[in-house]
Amino acid sequence: MDNLKMLFMFIGGLGMFLYGMNVMADGLQKSAGNRMKGLLQFLTNNRLMGVLVGAGITAIIQSSSATTVMVVGFVNAGILNLTQAVGVIMGANIGTTVTAWIVSMSEWGSMLKPDTFAPLLLGIGAFIMLFAKSERKKEIAEILIGFGILFVGLSFMSDAIKPYRDAPIFVQAFTVLGKNPLLGILAGAVVTGIIQSSSASVGILQTLAMNGVVTWNSAVFITLGQNIGTCVTALLSSIGAQKTAKRAAVIHLLFNVIGAVAFGIGMTVFFAFRPAFGGSQISSVQISMFHTIFNVTNTLLLFPFARKLVKLSELIIRDTKESEEEQEIADIELPQLDERILETPSFAIENTIHEIQRMSELTVKHVETSMEAVLTGNHRKIDKARKIESTVNEFERIIMEYLALLNKQSLTDVQSAVVGDLMYTVKDVERISDHCDNIVDLAQELAEEKMQFSMDAREGLKEITQLSVDAIESTIEARRTKKMQECRECIQRVVQLENEIDHLRDELRHQHMERLNRNECSAAKGIIYLDILSNMERISDHSLNVVNYIADELSA
Repeated sequence: MDNLKMLFMFIGGLGMFLYGMNVMADGLQKSAGNRMKGLLQFLTNNRLMGVLVGAGITAIIQSSSATTVMVVGFVNAGILNLTQAVGVIMGANIGTTVTAWIVSMSEWGSMLKPDTFAPLLLGIGAFIMLFAKSERKKEIAEILIGFGILFVGLSFMSDAIKPYRDAPIFVQAFTVLGKNPLLGILAGAVVTGIIQSSSASVGILQTLAMNGVVTWNSAVFITLGQNIGTCVTALLSSIGAQKTAKRAAVIHLLFNVIGAVAFGIGMTVFFAFRPAFGGSQISSVQISMFHTIFNVTNTLLLFPFARKLVKLSELIIRDTKESEEEQEIADIELPQLDERILETPSFAIENTIHEIQRMSELTVKHVETSMEAVLTGNHRKIDKARKIESTVNEFERIIMEYLALLNKQSLTDVQSAVVGDLMYTVKDVERISDHCDNIVDLAQELAEEKMQFSMDAREGLKEITQLSVDAIESTIEARRTKKMQECRECIQRVVQLENEIDHLRDELRHQHMERLNRNECSAAKGIIYLDILSNMERISDHSLNVVNYIADELSA
């Protein structure tokens, strides 16, 4: 019964540790979400800045796996290029060492032991959660509760292991892992791959080390394996993504494998000359030190070869030759919105906005193509416009499904309002495409009846089309720009264009009526012409709706 009780205590402690880490990370992500978005703005082709940003973001959200998944998602969406991604991935490995230092706090002094302050953190967090009104204070409470549960879980695991620290099974297991580097690395990689968190697996190893059952050589090789195992999450997130996203995941794997091999060989040689040291016990603080030294040294060694890693990833994930038609299809590839990024709502929102911008850019092409179909009667233009309409509909379906999932996450009030606005935005953008499809129907009717508009009517359509395109492009820029003043200028530009389009529509209708009175235009062509003008005017109405959503967000 005692053994069963200890097993239950260890399982419960492990569950509390993992859950506490998840709660803590969720609170940190919500609290620091906007700051993390700000950090991304500093990303340039300067890889050193990428390393710093990657380390900072990972230290904040306590998960290198989450950071690398975000990187894969942003590379897939075209927000980051591979050069930028390399720096962030290297930095993420450094940032994840923070968790190991937090876990080893109990060995820093009696006041830092979980038994001492974990209940206090839980109590303070619970009181704030129950009585606080502001969202900010509740996020802080969530962080405190997560820390508390995490440390209580560590305490449970440690207490469950204590009675067995002299058991032969631990000595034998870690002796085998220490003497066989490949087996040690494999064990660390498999455990980390299963729980998909190197921070958690390092924490479990440190808990065993606190009870004096882990040797230096086994800890070193297991830790190296844990760094490889953490790549599983990013590799899974790249499935079905574009080639560049797959390459980002491969770079993450290459970085950790190369480092593990280099350190593995070096440490094997070292332990061969110092077998007594290799077989001695290691503390959780020493695991934190080795974990940090490995990741910092690996970054310093491979940082100059970042471009070589990119080239190597390109050799592994090769480009395929495509025909011009296939290339055109690739140019309007469907969104790749990774559900794993949902765990960090601020990044999920940023990624979704990028895809909505791509969808909006497609509608610009749709407006231009549909009007070319009207003016030329070219059936290939009609077919191309139909294809764009189908693609826009797919964009709408994928993005709306993703936003629905995002809306179920733990969001702040501001994030919840933004998600709602994005849903309305997607609907308005899709309606723009619907009006373009209406124009294509009219173009097909003109082509079938072999009808053409007069030169004046054609010039009028070109003018209103250009204004509509300008309105959509200004709407895209309003969402893209990070500067408030430029955003307001774009919004005002759309308002102005919408008024110009309304005025031009009325003027073109009046000119059309004059042509009808002079018998310069048939009734059949006149109906089609007026329908086209009506659809163009409605396109500008939807552009105005979108910038109104953005204006509401600015005033919130």
